[in-house]
Amino acid sequence: MDFLTLFAVYVVVILTCIALVCKYSGQQQTPFGVIFNCISRVTAPFVPVWLQRLSQRSLHGLFHQRNRTFIYLHLLLELLAYGEFSYEVFGFCRDMDTTLTSLSVPYILLAVKTYLFYLCITTDPGTVTQAKMSGQLSIYPYDRRMFHPGVPCPTCQLVKPARSKHCRVCDRCVQRFDHHCIWVNNCLGARNTRYFILYLMSVCAMAGSMALLTGDMLLHAVLRSGLLRSSYMDGQGQRQQAGPLFVFQHLFLTFPRIVFMLGFLVFVCLLLAGYALFHCYLALVNQTSNEWYKGRGMVCQHCHPNHPATSADSHCGPAPDRSRRHFYSRGMWRNLGEIFFPLCPVHKKDN
Repeated sequence: MDFLTLFAVYVVVILTCIALVCKYSGQQQTPFGVIFNCISRVTAPFVPVWLQRLSQRSLHGLFHQRNRTFIYLHLLLELLAYGEFSYEVFGFCRDMDTTLTSLSVPYILLAVKTYLFYLCITTDPGTVTQAKMSGQLSIYPYDRRMFHPGVPCPTCQLVKPARSKHCRVCDRCVQRFDHHCIWVNNCLGARNTRYFILYLMSVCAMAGSMALLTGDMLLHAVLRSGLLRSSYMDGQGQRQQAGPLFVFQHLFLTFPRIVFMLGFLVFVCLLLAGYALFHCYLALVNQTSNEWYKGRGMVCQHCHPNHPATSADSHCGPAPDRSRRHFYSRGMWRNLGEIFFPLCPVHKKDN
């Protein structure tokens, strides 16, 4: 049972980390930051200065500058999963007369996912430039709550269109900014959010199909071996009927790599399914991740940085309609159409 205990601890730690990330994402103070700062203060007197500077530069380059590290990591994990699936699971499934049509589904989904992954990486998210700024300013109205007219970007020195944000990683303002994704090494904005949503769905389908085929293979292996009807001698010399834990331990010892791969696939499928559902919800209500984070405690930073704005604040103009939670929503179908067919700049014709 030592292997089961180790695997259970692994699952609990992973699920705990996911829960903490979901709870504290978008907040300035998080348990991760507090723990990291405490560890840094404790170990600083014992770590050479050059090593501290090297680690700081490495972390800064990894998470705060554009790089392809996570793209290569993504491809490596994918290669390991498909390598194990093709090397062991595929052969076992063929022995159990699984059809080639069923076994080809993960590879078809891999091709679809790879194409969408490429589009997420290479498609311009909607960079705000001087040449296109006049048209981009006319796409969305300012809600005068999160986005205010005439506010320049302190970095780009360009007037910010509504729903845009400056990405400090890419060093550019992005139209309808959602977030910067390190896994695709690109911002997600008006032009490539559609590809990202489809990419998440394809990864979930890919992991889910491999997990179903792998689970079906393990189930057939148990049924063919007659393990469910067997018994074993426990530590006290008593004969016990084989239960679920005994069967799982047997599978873990017989197919260790396959069981670990199955756990990884289920973990990826559930994690990204939740993330994909969140982005589908945002698409249905025409909201971005950036706006969702801001909407949890938005105040007017132009007038009163330390307390909420009031209707008397003259700088922000008329008070926003706070009864309408989703300012830019135009109905479910039109919202989806805006994601998959992004709005184009409105050009006024001269009379």
